[in-house]
Amino acid sequence: MSAKKNITFIVNPISGTHSKDDIPALVDELLDKSRFEYTLCYTEYRGHAAKIAQQCASEHTDIVAAVGGDGTVNEVARSLVHTDTALAVIPCGSGNGLARHLRIPLDTKKAISIINHCQIEPFDYGIINGLPFFCTCGMGFDAFISLKFAEAGKRGPITYVENVLKEGLKYRPETYEIVDEESSAHYKAFLIACANASQYGNNAYIAPGATMKDGKMDVIIMEPFDAIEAPQIAADLFMKTLGNNSKIKTFRAEHIHIRRSQPGAIHFDGDPIMTGNDIDVSIEHLGIRIVTNPDAHEDTEGPNQLLNAFSDFFNNVNNVREDIRDDIERSGRKIQAINKVLLRKLRS
Repeated sequence: MSAKKNITFIVNPISGTHSKDDIPALVDELLDKSRFEYTLCYTEYRGHAAKIAQQCASEHTDIVAAVGGDGTVNEVARSLVHTDTALAVIPCGSGNGLARHLRIPLDTKKAISIINHCQIEPFDYGIINGLPFFCTCGMGFDAFISLKFAEAGKRGPITYVENVLKEGLKYRPETYEIVDEESSAHYKAFLIACANASQYGNNAYIAPGATMKDGKMDVIIMEPFDAIEAPQIAADLFMKTLGNNSKIKTFRAEHIHIRRSQPGAIHFDGDPIMTGNDIDVSIEHLGIRIVTNPDAHEDTEGPNQLLNAFSDFFNNVNNVREDIRDDIERSGRKIQAINKVLLRKLRS
């Protein structure tokens, strides 16, 4: 009988919008313990997941499972690149871009069952100004909104939508020079995204045809647009038809250099950071090993999957409705508590 594999689950207790209290029981119940010996670790601060994963890689742990959102996945994954330790994903975030692209189930029980199959494959990852990314990176409006989202402190789709609506009308496009292996060109752009995977998360497909195995990134340039054109662009994001929009320019490259008119924010897998005028982006071919779903392939389907796209869209709407309902219930409880305090003060 072959030796058991070692797997460490790194749990971010505050990622996403849902509790992780049930994770230990689910892992203990569902993980195939005839194949695995497991350890659970909990993160205590930003960057802790990267440190734990780095230690696991140095100890030649077979698999490290990131239990959290895209930020947690990025922290864990960047410590595992060019090692023999494979990444597994238990998606518990608000976007779950990498999990969705690789067709890892969002249901925790099903995601654990994927690990039991232990099918591991190599995939590409990207680097922007020395920072690894696994789904997307970019600059312009999406990086600007990521910065606002991080500053807000509160997570979830409601906060994201609030920031998009509040800041979208005030944002001014910038001018960029993009140099790739073959040419250089200037663009005035609302945003520039570099995609290793197909989507931002939440089934918003910035690069519907992107694959994590071709050694290239999809570069998406979104030109300035007016308020009348915005709904169509939003619909194209969810319907995988963004490439058909006249405001979108795309090409593929292994490496690009971007110079913009002024310093500003960039993002890597949704995490923002301020940087200077020059941005360097490249792809590392097959540089990370990932536990994959043996019953599914990468989500690189073209724009004809309308039924699935509409289904995903309405699922997103329902999720937003649930979050609104929860916010209203919490607000109601706060108001009741305030009223009780006021009544006590008045009586005293």
